[in-house]
Amino acid sequence: MDEINLKLTSSEIGTLWGEYVNGTMTDVVNRYMVTIIEDAQIKAIFESAIMTFGKQKKQIVTFIEKEGFPVPIGFTETDLFEGKQRLFTDIFCLNYLHIMTLHGLLGHSTSLAVSVRKDLREFYDSCDNDAKKMYHQTIELLLEKGNFQRDPLFYPAKNPEYVSSQDFTDGFFGKGRKLTATEIISISLNLKKSIMAKTLSIAFGQVAQTKEVRKFLTDSQNTADGQIKTFSKIMQTDNLPVPKSWETEVTTSTDSPFSDKLMLYHIGFLFQAAQNYHGAGLASAMRTDLVAAYEGTILKNLMVTKKWFNLMVQNKWLEQPPLAPNRKEIAEEV
Repeated sequence: MDEINLKLTSSEIGTLWGEYVNGTMTDVVNRYMVTIIEDAQIKAIFESAIMTFGKQKKQIVTFIEKEGFPVPIGFTETDLFEGKQRLFTDIFCLNYLHIMTLHGLLGHSTSLAVSVRKDLREFYDSCDNDAKKMYHQTIELLLEKGNFQRDPLFYPAKNPEYVSSQDFTDGFFGKGRKLTATEIISISLNLKKSIMAKTLSIAFGQVAQTKEVRKFLTDSQNTADGQIKTFSKIMQTDNLPVPKSWETEVTTSTDSPFSDKLMLYHIGFLFQAAQNYHGAGLASAMRTDLVAAYEGTILKNLMVTKKWFNLMVQNKWLEQPPLAPNRKEIAEEV
């Protein structure tokens, strides 16, 4: 069978559509950041990221056009306002690239997992390799500059052990146990992502041009802050360190470098992506207080994304993904 001539499935078209829209969003932010970064090493990584996505974008467009679908609008130069004041420090820019690279790794892996056609699988393989390279580069540079936040360290036990008591699941009444290493994976990762969402909400809230977008960004900032406090308290109760905040890496500029459409979409993207990580944390949680924390966080994120959806639709900023054919409407046209 000639796989190249196979039509792309709905899932494959959906991944290409998502990769294009989310990729162009991040690319616009990267293009702004590269203009304000003063550190030569950090600037070089951003230049590499921009060049890499430019290559990927061309291939995505080729795939979509060959199937006869319209190329998404995504985000363009019209969403970037050049010559604006610095909104972020160099170190925040590097941390931003690191976190967004993590999102990219998850996105490429998901896209690969639902792809069947060989040329598409090879494309996502190359995207994954590019993201892995960027992941290593951002970590190495953050370590070199003393700004990478490592997760808490554990001291080794003498021997492996089995769970021996029902109190293992108790997290409310102090009869149970300390956090496990497997639980800390999700807590630490979710904290870092919530800190990023809060920091961007603060920055975007300073420069947003419309009242309703500023209001949403203030609400999303408060939601992210509540989640940070919830999971930080759980960590601190076990005498474990929590990641530092990045609010001081945002300047006092009120000069917007981005369209309100891009900033609103970006925050919505972060809250939607967080649901994957919170869901994974819930699945691995074996302490009742953790289960309750994740359930509450997921519910609050759903409320944020509902407000986000309404605001995006109200402003006609939410681009519609490809839809399944409406057989009833087709039949009525005959």
